[in-house]
Amino acid sequence: MNKQQQQVIHIPPNPPVSPTHQPTQKVYAALIEPKHANTIIRRLNQIAPLQNLQHLKRIQKKQLQGGKPELYVVLCLASENETQSNRMPPDVEDIVNSYHLTPFITEVNKYAALSKEEWEEQCKLWPTSYHPPTYNIPGITGFSEEDSKAVFNFMKSTVELAKSGDHLIVNAAMIVDPLVGQIIASACDEVCSWHMGTSKAKTETCDFKQLEGFTSHDDANITAKDITFLSNGSANNLQQCYKAVSCLNPWWFAQQSFHSSPCYCHPLRHAAIVAIEASAARDRHLFPGSGHNEKSYGVDCNSSSSGSLAKRQRVDLENVKNRGEQDANTEGSNSLGRPYLCTGYDIYLIWEPCAMCAMALVHQRIRRIFYALPNPETGALGSVHRLQGEKSLNHHYAVFRVVMPELEFPVER
Repeated sequence: MNKQQQQVIHIPPNPPVSPTHQPTQKVYAALIEPKHANTIIRRLNQIAPLQNLQHLKRIQKKQLQGGKPELYVVLCLASENETQSNRMPPDVEDIVNSYHLTPFITEVNKYAALSKEEWEEQCKLWPTSYHPPTYNIPGITGFSEEDSKAVFNFMKSTVELAKSGDHLIVNAAMIVDPLVGQIIASACDEVCSWHMGTSKAKTETCDFKQLEGFTSHDDANITAKDITFLSNGSANNLQQCYKAVSCLNPWWFAQQSFHSSPCYCHPLRHAAIVAIEASAARDRHLFPGSGHNEKSYGVDCNSSSSGSLAKRQRVDLENVKNRGEQDANTEGSNSLGRPYLCTGYDIYLIWEPCAMCAMALVHQRIRRIFYALPNPETGALGSVHRLQGEKSLNHHYAVFRVVMPELEFPVER
């Protein structure tokens, strides 16, 4: 698969708005001859500058079928009050008369676009300029080649974790410390589990290249064989394959019959929730008897600007940089502070999380969320809701979709 098709797409806090739903401003416009364009624009910028519409381009170019361009120019603002006389300023009328123009009133977007998607929608009405906003979180406006490679590698590992075999899939979550390239915890859905003595929910205490974790609890994740049992063996049915994905089907567990099986159900044990639990177990293992307030480290994970600076998590960069050595040698781990929840960490998910998981990640102070596939029915980070744009929350993370065509599941091909 062509690597150019691999993408890391930022999901903005607010969805793109159609121009028909954005505030507009009435303006006078006219068709002009291309040979007069420069002269007319220079004159208009002097006598009728668009001071409050700096994002608006003065010229709109339309291409006719024969290849000949048509140029339209914004002459000046028009009155928004229909009761007022819509007369142009005398200097603008002089230009209209000199070049034999035929003015007409049209609408343009009143405010600059806040995202690329919104800008693309605005240009359908009249061309505007777009300047990407700056963010406190590095990587939103672009990833370096090294960062992109790390994102793709972590997502590939998450996909492998989600594949249960026989084309049957559950959701998977992987919490990562991006500063040292270390997997902190990983887990799959455990809404329905068996007591089998092993678990895929693990906390990692070593580098990404050497995955040697310890089990966080004794309950086993649902396996391919178990899903086949619950789905009456319909492994080739797409809907049956995805029924076990908790965030896609939150009430799937309630539709199953478990009277004759050793399975137990817990509707809250989605992959993200189990990974959070595993991360907490890791902290308890590495920092026995340590409280969250002792030398806690983290980053200011794009927290709400309305919050007091005193409430934001402070950064101990030395502790962060040395965390790889700390985890490689757990005997000396008490010399460094215990992390504050998941501050500064990223999480990788196969499917866009539901509202419950997305809110749990807010409480955990996750820094960035990466997911591979949208959740059209219950997705809380772009498909149905955009929790990352909820201003009332005291923490906001950045959200990305990782597009990797070569990692499509077998049932999607």
